[in-house]
Amino acid sequence: MFLDEIGDLPLELQPKLLRVLQDKTVERLGGTSSRQVDVRIIAATNRDLWGMVQQGTFRADLYCRLNVFPIALPALRHRVEDIPLLAHHFVRTFSARQGKAIAEISDEAGRVTGPRSRHP
Repeated sequence: MFLDEIGDLPLELQPKLLRVLQDKTVERLGGTSSRQVDVRIIAATNRDLWGMVQQGTFRADLYCRLNVFPIALPALRHRVEDIPLLAHHFVRTFSARQGKAIAEISDEAGRVTGPRSRHP
């Protein structure tokens, strides 16, 4: 199960998620009995969860349960060398899906020149 932006989970819901992780049981909405579940959790956030633990806005025990195998991935703006590879991958994927014959990306379109300005 993928939990996106786990750092946004309200403090009052964190014990419920912790209980699922510890007991491996869930209760259906409106249900009266618990059901066993066997899931793997992948959680993502752009927040500093450890800092949130220290501030008291994220539970330390939930942090420990989720922080078993951390992977830090810098933002794409900090690894611009990956952009051409990703662009080519998506062109191949979506051209095949749409039945289009797009063989390449022009040098100009594939060139990374730095942050783009935002227009309203």
